Amino acid sequence: MRLAVPDLVSNSYFPAEAAVELGFFRAQGMEVELELISPAGRTMEALRDGRVDFVAGPAHATLLAFPGWRGARLLAALSQHTYWLLVLRSNLDFVPGDVQAVKGLRIGAAPGPDAALRRMLAEAGIEPNRDGVDLAPVPGTGDPGISFGVHAAQALEEGIIDGFWANAMGAEVAVRSGVGLVALDPRQGLGPPSARDYTFPALVATEQLIDQNPDAAAGAVRAIVQAQRALRADPALAGEVGKRLFPPDEAGLIVDLVQRDVPYYSAAISPGAVSSLNEFAVSTGLLDADVAYEDVVAAEFAHLWSEG
Repeated sequence: MRLAVPDLVSNSYFPAEAAVELGFFRAQGMEVELELISPAGRTMEALRDGRVDFVAGPAHATLLAFPGWRGARLLAALSQHTYWLLVLRSNLDFVPGDVQAVKGLRIGAAPGPDAALRRMLAEAGIEPNRDGVDLAPVPGTGDPGISFGVHAAQALEEGIIDGFWANAMGAEVAVRSGVGLVALDPRQGLGPPSARDYTFPALVATEQLIDQNPDAAAGAVRAIVQAQRALRADPALAGEVGKRLFPPDEAGLIVDLVQRDVPYYSAAISPGAVSSLNEFAVSTGLLDADVAYEDVVAAEFAHLWSEG
């Protein structure tokens, strides 16, 4: 079986990567391979077209290939809350947490994750064209095998962009190099409170797989829960995965990033989280109207979120 992620060298979908690399899928009798397919819309299209069996990606991005949530369900959360950060050049004059800091800047953001930043700007009364915000993908991030956050950090250092909206790995690379500073981090409370629950990283499967192979769906949920549990108990395990999947510099950062993330490692998907997710999707045009919890989440596996 195949599990696709839109960004591999990242902490965003790390519990899924760890579930594969540390053998938790194999313990469920499942041979699962990781595949990088980006951006998030293409990842979900691969799921829709049957080229992969599972996706670990942004929950809201499911709607890019499954309008109205028809044909797919969220199996489990990989972690809780909106998980991207805005990093700006460290030589800019700005107050962390102030969305207005983006005015007049070139901001790199990948398709899919960019919806969250665009919504944050709209709620802050910022109109990109009027306020001079050039919000677009970073040149070169569409190339095969490119992980957005790390590439964005390099583009920031080269002066191609003034900031980027990406995962904490890219943010950490930019901050440690001295070229960037974190301006917004909704999950940590740096920015508008409403942005904290726009979306979350999730494990997604098609309704067809759930109906025809419920054992595989259940096994996938168990593998994620067990990976989350193992990483909470010993974040140093992340180093083993990083050595296998990441370049050396990023492999050296992943343990610290996972240590920050483990408070959010819960597979549960609450009705409140789905309500906020649907509200965000409607506000960004991804969804026409609110959809029932049971039509978004494969609730038949909810008992596994705590049991594994």
